[in-house]
Amino acid sequence: MSNTTVNERIARFRAVMQEKGIDLYVVPTADLHESEYAGAYFKVRKFLSGFTGSAGTLIVSQKEAGLWTDGRYFIQAAAQLEGTCVTLFRMGEEGVPTTTEYIVENMPENGTLGFDGRVINSAFGNELKEKLADKHVSFHYTEDLADAVWTDRPALSCEPAWILDVAYSGKSTADKLAELREAMRTAGADVHVLTSLDDIAWLFNIRGNDIPSNPVVLSYAVVTADEAILFIQSGAVTPEVRTALSDCGVTLQEYNDIYEYVKTIPTDKKVLCNKKRVNFAIINNLPEGIEVIDAPNPTTEKKAVKNETELNNLRAAHIKDGVAVTKFMYWLKKNVGKLEITEISASDYLEQLRREQEGFLDLSFGTIAGYNANAAMMHYSATPESNAVLKPEGFLLVDSGGQYLEGTTDITRTFVLGPIPDEWKLHFTTVLRSMLNLASAKFLHGCRGVNLDILARGPLWDLGIDYKCGTGHGVGYLLNVHEGPNGFRWKIVPERNDSCVLEEGMVTTDEPGVYVEGSHGIRTENELICRKAEKNEYGQFMVFEHLTMAPIDLDGVDVSLMSKAEIKALNDYHALVYQKLSPYMTEEENAWLKEYTRAV
Repeated sequence: MSNTTVNERIARFRAVMQEKGIDLYVVPTADLHESEYAGAYFKVRKFLSGFTGSAGTLIVSQKEAGLWTDGRYFIQAAAQLEGTCVTLFRMGEEGVPTTTEYIVENMPENGTLGFDGRVINSAFGNELKEKLADKHVSFHYTEDLADAVWTDRPALSCEPAWILDVAYSGKSTADKLAELREAMRTAGADVHVLTSLDDIAWLFNIRGNDIPSNPVVLSYAVVTADEAILFIQSGAVTPEVRTALSDCGVTLQEYNDIYEYVKTIPTDKKVLCNKKRVNFAIINNLPEGIEVIDAPNPTTEKKAVKNETELNNLRAAHIKDGVAVTKFMYWLKKNVGKLEITEISASDYLEQLRREQEGFLDLSFGTIAGYNANAAMMHYSATPESNAVLKPEGFLLVDSGGQYLEGTTDITRTFVLGPIPDEWKLHFTTVLRSMLNLASAKFLHGCRGVNLDILARGPLWDLGIDYKCGTGHGVGYLLNVHEGPNGFRWKIVPERNDSCVLEEGMVTTDEPGVYVEGSHGIRTENELICRKAEKNEYGQFMVFEHLTMAPIDLDGVDVSLMSKAEIKALNDYHALVYQKLSPYMTEEENAWLKEYTRAV
């Protein structure tokens, strides 16, 4: 998008704000459900600012427009906003105000703050109300101003929903509803309002395609002791879905009816909801005086702890995914410098290999394929303008994943395409050590990701290097590739919801990295299953099991930098990779795989 286009759109938007008497307008990266990724209809922030990253908030006043995003996107955002009227605010950097601080400082007395109340979560909306109370600020939240300037806005997605069989989910909808109702009783709640799409999909064993790569269905849910209502677009409901849900005692209402329904909840009922996920408009439609129990959705942790059916399916999915990634690595190593391969064509070939696997449904996110300096941008996405041609030298970082009937995958490998400087080999080996150290952890139950993160970050900190993101995130089961409440991070970031106690059955990524702007990027990522080890007088010990199955490029490894324990961990992992993948490879591929999983 050109700088002129961005400036023209912001100018038109300001004219609408002025007409409505709005002093400052907030545009988050969100849909009506606080989803991490939003469908095309909801990409207002991208439309207005030109910034294409998956996280960020745009704030527009008559004098200034600012874009807040995190460290994953600093390089990308700076490039995309250059020459526009939009200023980049680097979240978390010293001296940079938070969005709340900026709004409070810049809102005039008796002014009007605008936002679409359906895309702002109620926790953030209520925080703004409290902090702006002294300025007597009015809130304009009942309409979406983007409609006035986005004339060719895409339609709201309405893809058909489908039922996930219990052979894949491992637990029926009826059983999940029973568990949820028990949790509601424990919390003292009469009504549970559920709006997060992955929680709803998990609870009702439905899947869909309303958000690219996230197999969810646009919907809301309300559960009471004797009723379960799913608010969903009628066009998304097939006869099979209607019958399956009816058999579980679930009734259907139209998608947008939730806003009127919540007005009818009796005032003597206690409503359980997560205000960080339920939008401002829904909470403000509840009858005045009703008691709200603000707590995490009980489904969130239940969903994160995979049952044995899900875990066995996930192991199968990761073998399929590992076959695709390993065949890609073989092809890349054999052909770089002989064929013209670009970031985009490499990404396309890897997708083709995944699509050849039985049970493959879609990618789990847009593939990141970055060559050398492009890989220094953590969430780089190749465009026709940036699409680098691969040479037989340097690194190609590929972060990718798939959605299979057997589950969701997420893997990153950095491939060595030819000669690399000694510093790059040092960085590659250190990232490998970091990943293995965390994966090899043995720890007492009760530990959180924040307790273990130093195992991954420590070797890089020893070099005076860090990465501006967490070390790992939870992964859904045929759901969102990022899910809470588990994760690895060196400090607690409340809005990330990834600092819970690590429980058996949780699946978490382990993905340290090095990102040197203008030079290179390295990331090595495996998914890990948390499992119980022995229990003794000290308590219940826990360990991790590698879920991801694909070689780590030995051409980047300097074994002299590794300890005996790290070398053993690498060799043991590669022996397992060969055992799991070799039955699915050709004779020629297997000869190559044996070399790339050899003991070092």
